Amino acid sequence: MSSSYTSSESQSFTITHARKIAVKVATDLKRMQRFYGYPSDSAIQGYEEEIVQFLKQGYLKKVSYGFQKNDEWIEPSLHFEAKDLGGFTSTDDDPGRIKPGADISGASFYSYLTYNNEWWKLTSAERETFEEGLPFQRGSANEPGVNGYLSQDKTYAAGARAVVRSTVKSY
Repeated sequence: MSSSYTSSESQSFTITHARKIAVKVATDLKRMQRFYGYPSDSAIQGYEEEIVQFLKQGYLKKVSYGFQKNDEWIEPSLHFEAKDLGGFTSTDDDPGRIKPGADISGASFYSYLTYNNEWWKLTSAERETFEEGLPFQRGSANEPGVNGYLSQDKTYAAGARAVVRSTVKSY
């Protein structure tokens, strides 16, 4: 006797999935605020809503938050890279493990967002319409370098998408 079966699963990425991921990023930012005084509560709310919208529409490549000195990210900056899991599952870590006590003297808090290829496929009118619904408008700037190296340490996943967190570490 033999048997076989086929299983097929299709999962849509919903606003609920986007919010689940964004809340974890916001929790990391809240921990950063606790240790370093930045970002503000209103900024965290704006960043959270921005990530929700970018993830839901599939336009996010990566976003970084943290401290910059001499046009370079320093500890304890966080980088989040969006991933489409292509139907596969991934670990879904709990947020946290932000390093306390890093030297941020002379540094300023900064955030930098990079759009993915789907964003650039939109017309300028479509991009403008999307941006009008965001909590704030970003300007253009050169991407900061990294003073040290990036260490991948967390993955936040829901609905076949994820953001992979990397933390700046000093040499």
